[in-house]
Parts: sequence; C-alpha cells; structure tokens
Amino acid sequence: MRIVFMGTPDFSVAPLKALIEGGHEILAVVTQPDKPRGRGKAVQMTPVKEEALSRGIPVYQPVKVRDPEFIQVIKDLAPDVIVVVAFGQIIPQAILDLPPYGCINIHASLLPKYRGAAPIQWAVIDGEKETGITTMQMDAGLDTGAILEQERVALAEDETGGSLFDKLSAVGSSLILSTLKKLEAGTIRPVPQPSEGSSYAGRLTKELGDINWSRDAGSIERLIRGLNPWPSAYTRWNGKTVKLWAAKALLQDAAEETGEHEKGAFGQIVRCDRHCLIVQTGEGLLDIRELQLEGKKRMDVEAFLRGCPMAAGDMFERRMTDS
Repeated sequence: MRIVFMGTPDFSVAPLKALIEGGHEILAVVTQPDKPRGRGKAVQMTPVKEEALSRGIPVYQPVKVRDPEFIQVIKDLAPDVIVVVAFGQIIPQAILDLPPYGCINIHASLLPKYRGAAPIQWAVIDGEKETGITTMQMDAGLDTGAILEQERVALAEDETGGSLFDKLSAVGSSLILSTLKKLEAGTIRPVPQPSEGSSYAGRLTKELGDINWSRDAGSIERLIRGLNPWPSAYTRWNGKTVKLWAAKALLQDAAEETGEHEKGAFGQIVRCDRHCLIVQTGEGLLDIRELQLEGKKRMDVEAFLRGCPMAAGDMFERRMTDS
C-alpha cells in the first residue's frame, strides 16, 4: 500500500521499519518539528525523522497539521492509507477523510481503556496485569475510533515503563501489518468502542514523580517502575533530590525480618546497612534497590551507600506539598 506515516518518538520507529520491510511504499513521513533537548539544549531531530532520512524518505514537519498548505501536501501525495503512531497532534477531519482506507492509529492500550497520551506508563502505575495494542480507525475524537484489531500483552511483576514500551512497540509493528493486509483484502470489520470501561491516561509530568510517602508501599513501587526511565520518581534527602529507579514493596510484617518492630514516620529510613535501605510508607515498607543522588550516577544501593552514608532515622521528604 502507498502510506504516509505520522509519528514522532522512539515508539514509532519500529512500526515504521516494519512497514518498510513489509513491502509497503512509504511516500513520506510526518513528524513533529525539531526541538532543543538535553542539557546543552541543542536542536535534535525526532527519532522517526532520523530513521526516515537514513532510508531516503521525504520528511515533513508541520507546526500545525491543520494548516491548509499542509493538507494540500497530503492531497498531492494521494496515499492509500495514513498510519499514525504517537504523532503528537490532533489530526483534522480534512486529513482523516483523504485516504481511501482512512487513518489507522496504533494505540498502546486495549481501548477503550487508557485513551490519551501515556497509556504505557499508567498501566504500570495502576498495577494492571495486562495491557496491549489496538489498531483503530481514527475519527475526530481522542482515541475514540472503531477498533480494528487488538493483541494482549501480560505485564511482568517487575515491569517498567521502559520495558513495556519495548514490548508494545514490537507488538504494534506486527499488528499493523496484519491490519493493513486485512483492510486491503476487505476481511476486517471495524467494531465501535464500547462506552463502558473507558479511561483516560493523562500526560506525564515531572511533578507526578514526587513521592508521597504516606501512600502504601505497593503504589510507590509501581510509580517508580512506571516512571522509569522518564520522568522518574524522586524524593528529597538533606535538601538534595534523590531519584529512585528500583524498589520492592514489603508488607509491614516483614519488619521482623529487618530487625525493626516499631513503625517509623512516613518517609523515615527504618533500616540502613551496607546492603539495604528500607523506608517506612503509609502502609508497608519500601526496600530501595537502585537510586541516584542529584549530580551523581545511577547506582545499586550498596554502591550508593558507600559514597553517600545514610542512617536509620534519616528522613526522605517530598519537594512538593499536597494540595
């Protein structure tokens, strides 16, 4: 099929490669404008742009895809279908109506659950046992179009936002090939999304990672995993920011194993030795396994404590206050 591909982040690169290697003709790639990134604020290309240019595919970067001049570009390309994967702008009806097979979106959840910008991370944060990929016929709503195909993916007990990202990107790459083949053959029937069971996965913010130690240990552990690698969960110690990269929730009864029987204050270190760093939460204990002091490298707890001694009774605190 003749395809215009619209996508921006790393998640979109594997589906683009799959379409190319699957024998489809990529007429053009549409991605977000280049932006300054990193500490030096150097302008960087999007991952999808880098991939497209490496393969000699024309790239368009409209500030607004609804601009008439850009809509005319798509008309002139005359694609059979537009494939959209984490593009980052709302596609106007004028573009949705252009291709004979419409605009097909690869969405990283089992719609109608987790519509919105961050379905991968919220599935981990919320403690879901499974999620998946949906290919969807796009309409003017936010992830409300008819479902074409779905594939389920189980979450591992130690799943992170990053590991689930990789799993779902691979699944989306194979599912879009299946969907396009069936669309072209006329053997797929779009199914309207049910009204029940819908939920919204809002955008991630850095503030979301500010750990509230009055929450239970399980939810804090899931927050740490879900926000790994970005934007990351963090806390404060001695006036400095500490990012937490890996931890394990323990039941309060596990305090007997640590030699601590009295419940500490929320965020208080209840045990600290060469091999472990255990913190009191609102319910249960959090065994921190990997962390990073501001300005330092990410380390396992043993290496961290060699260079940054902590002691039982020390407090981790929030940077923000609850509203």
